[in-house]
Amino acid sequence: MYKIAILGCENSHAKNFLSIIKENEMFSDVEVVGVFSEDMEAANKLKDEFGVNVANSYDEFVGKVDGIINTARSGDNHYKYLKPYISSGIPMFIDKPITNTEEDAKEFKAELIKNNIKISGGSTLKHPDGIVELKKAVKEKTYGEVYGGFLRAPVSLENAWGNFHFYAQHLVQMCCEIYGYYPNSVKAFKNGNVVNCTIRYDEYDVNLMYVHANYIYSVTVSCENDVVSRSLTTDGCAFKEFTEFYNILKGKEQPQSYDDFFAPVYIINALDRSLKSGNEEIVKRDMSN
Repeated sequence: MYKIAILGCENSHAKNFLSIIKENEMFSDVEVVGVFSEDMEAANKLKDEFGVNVANSYDEFVGKVDGIINTARSGDNHYKYLKPYISSGIPMFIDKPITNTEEDAKEFKAELIKNNIKISGGSTLKHPDGIVELKKAVKEKTYGEVYGGFLRAPVSLENAWGNFHFYAQHLVQMCCEIYGYYPNSVKAFKNGNVVNCTIRYDEYDVNLMYVHANYIYSVTVSCENDVVSRSLTTDGCAFKEFTEFYNILKGKEQPQSYDDFFAPVYIINALDRSLKSGNEEIVKRDMSN
C-alpha cells in the first residue's frame, strides 16, 4: 500500500484527486492518510466527504508517507510546505505555480536534485489532446515551417495567492509544451481585462492572450502550409495528472526534466516584470544541476 498525503486542499484539485483514487480500481493500492490546509473549512469538507484525517500542520506527515501532493493555491506555499519532506526522498506532486519567485525556484530545484526526488505536476493544461497534437505537429513540422502562434487562457489579476502568478502558468505551460520551454524574452501589456504578451523564440514569436476570469482555452499554430486551431477542455486531465504522480510513486521515471519543470517560473516572472516596466524583458534561466 502506498501512503500519501495532500497539502493545501483549498481548491478543486484535492477533491478531484480524492475522487479519482476512490473511483478507480487501478489506484486501490493508494491510501490517503490525511490532508492539510490553512483553510480548515475546506479541509473539513474533504473529511466529511471522503473520511480523510485533517492535520494541524503541513509537516505532520513527515516520515509517515510514501509520497506527497501539494495543491496549495499560492506558489509561496509549495516549497514551504514540501521543504520538511525533502530529506525523506519521497516523490512529490507540485501544483502550479511551482513557486512565485525565481529565488525559491532555484533553491527548490537544487534541493530536489540533491535528494534525488522524483516530481510531477505543474499545470494541467499540459494534457489536453489538442496540446499533445499540436506539440507533435510543431516538432515534426507537419504543416511546414512554423511561423508562430496564438494561445488564449484565463487569468486572475488580483487575488490573495500571488496575483498574476496564481493562474499564469496555465497559458505559459500551453505555450511551452508546443513551442519549447526556453524563449529568449517576453513583452506584456494590459488593456482593460486583457493581458497581451509576445513570447520571443529564436525562429518565431508566439502571442498569448490572458483574459481575466474568462474560462476559454484555445490554441492556434500558424505554419507555412496551414493554420491549425483547437479549442481545449480540461476533461480527463486530472486523471492524467494523478496517473503521472502514481507512476513516479511506483518508481517510474519522472515525466519532465527538472529544468523544464521549473522553466515556467522564469517566464512568468519575466512577464510580470514586463507588465510593471512596460519593457521587453529577458527570460532568466537556471540550468544548473
